[in-house]
Amino acid sequence: VNVGCVPKKVMWNTAVHAEFVHDHADYGFETPGVKFNWRTIKDKRDAYVRRLNDIYENNVKKAHIDIIRGYGKFTADPEPTIEVEGKKYTAPHILIATGGRPAMPSDSEIPGASLGMTSDGFFDLEELPRRSVIVGAGYIAVEMAGILSTLGSKSSLLIRQDKVV
Repeated sequence: VNVGCVPKKVMWNTAVHAEFVHDHADYGFETPGVKFNWRTIKDKRDAYVRRLNDIYENNVKKAHIDIIRGYGKFTADPEPTIEVEGKKYTAPHILIATGGRPAMPSDSEIPGASLGMTSDGFFDLEELPRRSVIVGAGYIAVEMAGILSTLGSKSSLLIRQDKVV
């Protein structure tokens, strides 16, 4: 929700609007001087995600569910128990929502790797890059390339192949 589905959909919709503006002349609309402001959509998108986070957290609290943040591990206790930051929690049902973090290679593994970012970093961009290179051909890579290209970034998509075409 925070760095995936919801903010990506906001950016996808932003690109859709850019396409609509591009097509306006075909429908008789004159729209000279239309400009896109990355900062505006970034600020509005980030505020929307924060608002959703607050709603989700309030709904969890209303349901009398405890949120325990930290690094946890299961213990050898006879009842289902986890230990988080030195404190033990026991309950009949324990949900560990790990989230996920991509692994970034080091520059020694792939020269220049530190110049890249993960798809999470896309949402931290302070301005639309003039040029972008997206590595991969999964749906997220293709969507990001499409969004960036539609909004004005000269974009390239690098795809691994096992054979020369």
